[in-house]
Formats: sequence, structure tokens, C-alpha cells
Amino acid sequence: MDVVFGAILGFLAWFFVRVILTGLYTVNQNERAVKTTFGRADRLTGNATTLDDPIAQFLREEEKGRYAYPQVRVIGPGGPYLKLPWERVYKVSIATSTVNMAFDPEDPTANAGGTLLDAVTKDQLNTGLTGQIRYRVCEANLYAFIFGIKNPIAHVMGYFVSVLRQRIANFEARQAPLAEGVVPTAAAEMGVSINDLRKNLRDLNEHMDIECRSTAARYGVVLDASLITGIDPPAEVESALAAINTAHNQVSSDISLAQASADQKIVQSRRAVEIETLRAQAEVEPLRRLAIELSSLNKTGAGILATYVRNVKLRLFDKASSIFQEVRQ
Repeated sequence: MDVVFGAILGFLAWFFVRVILTGLYTVNQNERAVKTTFGRADRLTGNATTLDDPIAQFLREEEKGRYAYPQVRVIGPGGPYLKLPWERVYKVSIATSTVNMAFDPEDPTANAGGTLLDAVTKDQLNTGLTGQIRYRVCEANLYAFIFGIKNPIAHVMGYFVSVLRQRIANFEARQAPLAEGVVPTAAAEMGVSINDLRKNLRDLNEHMDIECRSTAARYGVVLDASLITGIDPPAEVESALAAINTAHNQVSSDISLAQASADQKIVQSRRAVEIETLRAQAEVEPLRRLAIELSSLNKTGAGILATYVRNVKLRLFDKASSIFQEVRQ
């Protein structure tokens, strides 16, 4: 009897410790949790997958079959919750984290100790990139982050670096339209990719944000933003780029001065034509009005025009100090 009582008491003690004490858990505000039963994650009702979620809209059609993860039941912050001995709880932080874009989770010594990322430009120049990326765990795809991928951060960093290097290798700046009659130079047609990259960092960052929108459906990680802050070519190339920039600036300055001088001369010529036109009109206008007046007088009656001419001559004779008159013989 005592043995049975002791066994029952021991079972109750084991049950209290194993189920009650170790089975209670809480989830912090910046955490989300997924519970498994005999190793199988608790799924939502039905056969819902991440393809039914809006995060899948950024996947290409050929990728959707590879990244169809089941949607699991997410345990939100709070508690205490109870789990049974055959159940296990996986907690993940959904707080936003920031890392250097050169960081390699599998090899911390790579990329100059995770400080400088190498990339090759379109004109075959090796350049170094610096910057940061912000990421967080996607609550809508915890299955991929916890169970689907062994090291999701490594996958995300590898995907980001591959997309960035491809963009750097194929980057071409939009050329501004040339003025009429201006012939593009060979340097302008070829372009200097490192200079173009430096001038278009904002477009490069926006391109990376757009291209990395699919990481939530791929790996369960959301890239909030990428910020490329520096593009540094090798030291032997920097001086050449500085010389090229100086030459381009000098050429641009000379072209601007020439265009300004030509525009000024055109404006002055137009003004001179307007002034001479107005002078000619001022000289012609009295004659035109006199012609209109004489025509009107001629229509009033015979001899009126001759009388007018005679009166004008008399006034002129009155003002003249000497008169020369032709005498016909």
C-alpha cells in the first residue's frame, strides 16, 4: 500500500515539475513564438501557405513552387502559456536589426572582417562598398525562418550581395539630353561607372529595396532598408578619377560659358533689330499719315490739293532767308 501511495505521490511530483513548472512560458513584446507537437508545427486551419499571403506577390512564377511554406499559428506576446511535455516552443525576436552589408554570418573574416564589400563595375574596376542593411523577422512566414532554412540570415545576406554585385556590374547612369548641335564626346558616351554610381546612390538604394522585397517570402526575413554610404575605388584609380572629374568639369564650364556668350549675342542682335525696326517705323509713319491726309484732301474737290501745296510753299518761302528759283528760257 505504501509503495502504491509513494508511486502516486512521485508521479504527481514529477507531473507538477515537468508539466506545471517547466511547461509554463511567456512571450515578450518583441518576440513571437511557434509551438510544435511531436515535432510538427501547429498550422492554421486548412492548407494555407505563404502563397496565399500578400508577401508572395513579389516572387516570380518559377519561384512560387520552391517557396510554398505552410502558415503556422503564431503565439503573440503575453502569457503565461502552457505546453505539454511532447510540445516544444520556438521563440524568435521580431525587433529590427542593423548589420554591415559586408557581414558574412558563415565567415566573420570575409570581406575585410565584415567592413568592406568588393564589387566589379562595368568598366572592370574593382571597388569597395560600405553601408548597412536593416532587417527583421517576417511574422507572416515564421515557418521559413525557423524550420525551412538552416541559416536564414546567411541566405538573406548572400542574396543581397549577389543582387548588389549584379547591379554594380550592369549599372548605367541615365545620360542627360544634349543640347542641339552638341556632339557627344567619347568620354560621355562611355561614361565613368564609379562616378555614375557615386552620383546615383539614391537610385541604387531604391533599386536594392525593390529587388529585395521577395526575401520575406523566400527566407522569412524582411529587409526594411539598405543604405549604401560609400563607394571607394582602389588608390591607384582614385587619382585617375579625380583627373577625369577635373577634365569633365573644365569641359562643362567651357561649354556653359560658350553657350552663355552665344545666347547673349543672340539677345543683343535681336534687340538691335527691334531698335532699328522701330526707328524705321518712326521715320515712315509721318510720311504715311501725310499721304493719307493728301489723299483725303484730293477727294474733297478739284484744285484743293494745288491750293494746299501753294500754301505750304508760301510758309516755306516765309521761313527761308534765300531762295533759288529755276528760270526757264
